[in-house]
Amino acid sequence: MDVDASAAGEGAAPEVLALAKVVARLRSEVVDLEGVAATTAVVERAKGVLMAEAGISADAAYERLLAHAAEQGRSLLEECWITLGQVRSPPVSRSPAPPPEVGATVPTRRGATARAAADPVGDPASDPAGASNRKPVASSFSSGRYVVARDGRGAALRPLLARLADGLALAHGGDGVAELLRGVLGGATGVDAVMIYSLTSAGSLELTGRAGIGEGLADRWRHVPPLTGVAAHEAIASQRALWLEDPVQDARRYLLIGEPPGQWPSRAWIPVPDGGHPKAAIGFLRSRPGPFAADTRALLRRAARLCADPLGLPGPPRDTDVERPAEDADVTSVQRIMDALTGPAILLTPLRSGAGEVEDYRIDAAAPESVDVAGRRGRELVGRRILETYPTVAGSALWDGYRETLSTGTGYEGEPFVYEEVTAGLPRQSVFSVRASRLGDRLVVSWVRHDTSEREARRLADMQRLGNLGWAGWNLVTDTITWSDQVYAIFDRDPGEGPMTLEELPQHLLPDDLPQLGAAVRRLLSGGEAIDQPFRISTAYGVRHLRIVAEAQTDADGTPVEVHGFFQDVTAQRDTELALRESERAVLLQRGMLQAERALAARLQETLLPIPEQSLELAGLCVDVAYMPADAGINVGGDWYSAIGLPDGSALFVVGDVAGHGLSAVGTMAQLRFTAKGMTVTGSSLPDVLRRLNSLLLHTASNPSEGATATMVMARYQPWDRRLVWVRAGHLPPLLLRGDRAEFLEQPQGSLLGASFDASYAQAVLDLMPGDHLLLYTDGLVEEPGEDIEVGLQRLAATALRLLREGRDETLARTVAGLCPGHRDDICVLDIHVPDDL
Repeated sequence: MDVDASAAGEGAAPEVLALAKVVARLRSEVVDLEGVAATTAVVERAKGVLMAEAGISADAAYERLLAHAAEQGRSLLEECWITLGQVRSPPVSRSPAPPPEVGATVPTRRGATARAAADPVGDPASDPAGASNRKPVASSFSSGRYVVARDGRGAALRPLLARLADGLALAHGGDGVAELLRGVLGGATGVDAVMIYSLTSAGSLELTGRAGIGEGLADRWRHVPPLTGVAAHEAIASQRALWLEDPVQDARRYLLIGEPPGQWPSRAWIPVPDGGHPKAAIGFLRSRPGPFAADTRALLRRAARLCADPLGLPGPPRDTDVERPAEDADVTSVQRIMDALTGPAILLTPLRSGAGEVEDYRIDAAAPESVDVAGRRGRELVGRRILETYPTVAGSALWDGYRETLSTGTGYEGEPFVYEEVTAGLPRQSVFSVRASRLGDRLVVSWVRHDTSEREARRLADMQRLGNLGWAGWNLVTDTITWSDQVYAIFDRDPGEGPMTLEELPQHLLPDDLPQLGAAVRRLLSGGEAIDQPFRISTAYGVRHLRIVAEAQTDADGTPVEVHGFFQDVTAQRDTELALRESERAVLLQRGMLQAERALAARLQETLLPIPEQSLELAGLCVDVAYMPADAGINVGGDWYSAIGLPDGSALFVVGDVAGHGLSAVGTMAQLRFTAKGMTVTGSSLPDVLRRLNSLLLHTASNPSEGATATMVMARYQPWDRRLVWVRAGHLPPLLLRGDRAEFLEQPQGSLLGASFDASYAQAVLDLMPGDHLLLYTDGLVEEPGEDIEVGLQRLAATALRLLREGRDETLARTVAGLCPGHRDDICVLDIHVPDDL
C-alpha cells in the first residue's frame, strides 16, 4: 500500500501520518535485514531527491533530513522513505534545481526543449553564455564523425598518449590525474574540464578528481546519489562510452551538471576499464559545440585506459590457463607496433627443453587481425602456445622453417600450403603463405591467406544474386568503402561511380526513414553496436525496401575501425507481406459481412419460418415439423415448409428448397412461401400455382442465366374424404408409411421452378388411411457425397419403419432429422400423420 505524498507531509491528518510511520517502519525493518549497504543506499537516494528539488549540496541535504526527522519524531530512515514517497516529476520549466551530468542546469534546458527541438542551433536568449558559439549538431550521415585518423590528424594525436603515460607515472590522486588529462589533451581535443567519478559500494558516485571545475560546483556535486538519468552512472553500468553532443536531446535524457547551461555543449563520459565491471568514469567537458571526431574519440578512450592504475583500479584479470610473458620493454614496443598493423602477425618466443631443443613457441604479441582456429583474436592470443592455437603445423615444413630462421637468422618465406581447420564442425581447407623473421631471440611471423577458390567465389556471387543481397565494408582508418557487385544493383547505381558515400545516402532515403536509420548509423559507427535496420530508398524503378545488417570491428580501446555487413533488397518480400495483409483484411471484411448477412438471414428465417416445439393439428391430422441447419458454413440455407389451414376446412402442406444460401435464398423462400399460400387460399389449383411460381422466378431474375431456382412438393388434404392431391416441381418423392410397408409415391410430371418457360406440371391423388404417415422432406435428409441418391432413399425408408415399430411415431420428423450425423446441407421434414381413430 502506498501513501499519498501530500498526505504524508506537514499538515496532513494524524491517521495518515501514523499510516506513513507504519509503512516506513515496515520498510525500515526490511532494509535493516538487507544490511548496512542497503540502508546507506536509501539515505543516499533521499539526499539526491532533496539535492535535485532544493538545489542544495549533499551535506546540506543530509542535515535537512536529520532536522526534519527530529521535528516530526521520526527516525532518519523513516524520514528518508517518506521523502522518497513524496518524489514527483519536476515541472518542465522549474528553475534552480541542478541534475547530474556535465554541461547545463536541467530545468532551464528542459524548459527550452520544445523550442530548441525545432531549431538545432538553439535560442540565444536562453543561452547567453554560449549563444555566439552555438552550431548545428553534425549529421548522423557525416563521415567525418567516424573516420579514424583522417588527414594524418590521428598520427599527430598519438604522441599525446606517450606524454600522458609519462605524466601518469608521477601523478598523485584523482585531481592530479584530472589536471594531467586536461593539460595534455586539452589543446588537441578542446577539452576544457575533466571530472572523475568513482562508484561506491552503495551505488552512489564520488567525485574523486577534477580539473577546470570551480570549487563551489565541485562541492555541490562531490557526491551523486544513485539516481537514474546520470550519464556517468550509465557509462559505468553499461560499460560503454557516452558521447553527449546535442545539448537539447541530452537534456531530455540526462540530468546535466554545471552552470551556466551552455558552458559545456559537448561532453563525453568514458568508463575506466579495470578488467571486470568498471568502477569509475571520466568526464571530458568541452565548451566547443558539435560532435567528437573519430580520432578524438579513440584518443579519449585510450587515455581512459591508461588511467586505471593511477586511479588505483585493479588491472585486467589474468587467464590462469594462459602462460603470460614476463614484462619486457621489447615485447611492449612490438605490441604497440602490431596494434597499428593491418593483417595478421605475431611475435613468437621459443620454448626450449632441458636439452635446448625448441618444443613450442609462445605468442608474446599479436596484431588485431590475427586469429586462431578457436576464434581467439588479437591480444587474446598473447600467452598461448603455437601448438595450442595452430596445432597442425607441428612437424610441417613451416615448423622446420621457424627453426631454421631462429638458428640462422635467414628470413623464411614458405611456399603456399594447404592448412585444414574446422569451421562450424566441418573441415575446411585454406591456402596460406607464411613469412618469418628473427628479432633478437624471437620470431616475427606474418601470413597471407590466398582466396584461390573460384568455386567459393562463384558460390558467394550466386548466394548474393539469389538472396538479392550484397556485402559492403568500410575501413574507418583509411576511409575506404568497398561494395560487391550486387550492392550496385540493389541501389541502382552505376559501378563506374564507385560506392556511395555516407553523405550521399540521405539523398536516396525516404524522409520518414531518416531518423531511424540515422540512429542506427550512430550506434554502429560511434558505439560499435551491431545493427539490423530496415529502410527505403527511391530509385528509377520506384521505392525499394532494403535491410542493412552490419557490425563494427573495434580496436583494443573500443573504437570502431572497420565496418562490414550486407544490404538486402526485401522489396518482393515486403510486397508479398503487404499483399497478404491486404488479403487478410479483405477476408476479415468479407467474413464480417457474411456473418452479418447470416445473422440477418437467420432472423428473417426465424420470423418467416417458425418451428413449433410440438406437433400441430390441422384438418384432423397430426403434423410433426423438423428443421435443422447445416453443420458447416456461415450462410443460412433456403429450405422451408408451410402447413396451414384453408378457408374450406382443408389443409395445405408445402416443403421447398431454394438453391443457394444467404439473404437471396431467404428472400426467394419468402417470395415462394407467401405467393403459394395466397394463390391457394384464393382457390387456384395446385398445378396452376406451380406454373405461376415458375413464371415468377423467371421474370424476377435480372439475368436469366443467374436467376433463382427451387424445388417444391405441395399437397392439399381434404378431411371429408381423406384425399390428398399433390404436385411436385423437381422435388424428391414423398414417403408413404402404411402398416409394415414403406414406399415412395409415383411422381407426377413437374420440373424445377425457374428453369424453363416451357415447364408443365401435373397432379396426383392419394387416399390416406388411418395410421398412415406421409413424409415430405428436402434432399439434405438423404444425400451423402459420393453416394447414389437411391441408397439414401432406401436408408430413409428403413429408418422410418424402424422408428414406427419402436413407437416413436409422434416425433417421427424430428427423430429422423436428428439421426443424420454431420449433415452438410439444411434438413426440413414434414410428417403428416392420420390418427388411427379418424
